[in-house]
Amino acid sequence: MSDPQATAAASTPTAPEADSPTASALGVPPTLKTAAGITWRVLILLAGLAVIFFILGQIFIVVVALFLAAFFTALASPIMNFLRKRAHMHKAVAMILAIILIAVGAIVVLTVVIRSIIEEGPQLATSFQDSMSELQKWASGPPLNLSNDDFQGYITDVENWGKNFALDIGQSALGSVGDLVLGGSVFIFGVIFFMMSPQMIWNWVVSWMPTRSRPYVNTSGDLAWDSLSGYTRGVVVVALCDSILVFIGLLILQVPMAPALAAIVFFGAFIPVIGAPIATFFAAIVALAERGPIVALLVVALTVVVGSFDGDVMQPLVMGKAVSLNPLAIIILIAIGSIVLGIIGALVAVPLGAAVYRVMKYLTGRDPEHPLPGRDPPVTTEAATSPG
Repeated sequence: MSDPQATAAASTPTAPEADSPTASALGVPPTLKTAAGITWRVLILLAGLAVIFFILGQIFIVVVALFLAAFFTALASPIMNFLRKRAHMHKAVAMILAIILIAVGAIVVLTVVIRSIIEEGPQLATSFQDSMSELQKWASGPPLNLSNDDFQGYITDVENWGKNFALDIGQSALGSVGDLVLGGSVFIFGVIFFMMSPQMIWNWVVSWMPTRSRPYVNTSGDLAWDSLSGYTRGVVVVALCDSILVFIGLLILQVPMAPALAAIVFFGAFIPVIGAPIATFFAAIVALAERGPIVALLVVALTVVVGSFDGDVMQPLVMGKAVSLNPLAIIILIAIGSIVLGIIGALVAVPLGAAVYRVMKYLTGRDPEHPLPGRDPPVTTEAATSPG
């Protein structure tokens, strides 16, 4: 025989069900709840990132010096390891010799560039003026029909942009004397310690993390460094190949000042995808004045060849997994970096973006080569479509 009180209690709705928001007339749709939850979490995350960027902005010189030290270390470490294994040198001696070799290489490149600018600079300026005159004559006719005042206005805008760009480079590279001394000191000591005891430094950083997150932090750091070092070594090789290709093409087309123009391409190639083609376009302006419109069009075709060779061959072949980003993503990163940090931002946006992408791919469990601890590696498309 059933208990009347138990039956009444079973038929009466519980307090949480009666008072729940979903049962009320003012209930919020679940989709809106989810969107609101995501929104406030994103806002908190953005606020945290804003605080981090503000702190980094206060120590900008130190951050740039450490980044350049890591960049230099990525170039020098393979040389140091080669000398240690092949020549059986002491680690300190191999480090010093590797630094000297890279420094000598940089001095040689700068010497060639400076000598080309000194020897061929006046001719380059004259050719540029002649090219502007040819462009003005062409622009004054159909289909543009630009007046001389309009053309000169556009030229003035370009000159102002160039002056601001050069000033931005100077301020970003040098700054005040105190900043230069401080940044140089951090750079030198950073290179020494990064090359002599990188694992000890990284282990110390990981030791400050919570115990459960240490494996994730350690693997993330390894992937980020692998991406940065691969990009650093790859971008130098790509820049050399692009500049040599342009140099050979300009020699075949008999365009004057080929060494100076190839040097411009070399430095432009440090900005991936768009740097080398834009730098090569300057050669077309010189060719227009010195060799005529036909050769100038051939140099423009050379620009297309260099861009295709850079983006379709050299970037995937040399960079590999270091920069596994779509060209559109690379251009967006360069644009954002330029807006935020100027020329420095354009240079560091791609390697930082590539490193962040590899880390996020690992943390979200989408990296088949580096599965999360305690989880099976994700199934790739090839594995999913293979028979059996």
